[in-house]
Amino acid sequence: MESDRLVSKILLFIDGSEGCIYAAKFGIALAKVTGAELKALYVVNTNLLRQLEKARIFVKVEEIDFGRDLEEDGRRYLRHITELALRKELSLETELLKGNAHELVIQEIRNWNADLLIIGELEPVLSKQDTFHDEAEIIFRKARCSVLVVKNPELVDQIYEELS
Repeated sequence: MESDRLVSKILLFIDGSEGCIYAAKFGIALAKVTGAELKALYVVNTNLLRQLEKARIFVKVEEIDFGRDLEEDGRRYLRHITELALRKELSLETELLKGNAHELVIQEIRNWNADLLIIGELEPVLSKQDTFHDEAEIIFRKARCSVLVVKNPELVDQIYEELS
């Protein structure tokens, strides 16, 4: 931690889910109240794309096209979250990376010295095997900082809207 504040650097993991938008809104509110720095990170999971090609779900051309689509989705999510922050007169840094999602998020926590990671609600676990393949679940378990999992979208919307 860089200061005497309880939270000084908040990292938002943006994964393209509906829950990540609520996580971002909560992170924006928390950063506004605490004065913490805020960064949003989106990872194009190229590891997953390679696995889909190996499993012959995609051919190489489809993998490349889908990768471009994911990258554009990531940029769109990061622009939207930047707009949400600006509405509350808060600046945030954004970054889009490509690679293995959980490895890059864990690395970014360390490199940026984040003391809080905020993620959207985890998907329901249908089997024990799911926990080994769900990127958010792996990030949650491997993060070396506190992790806040945002739930209750209605309350988050209310908190965000009431934030001045």
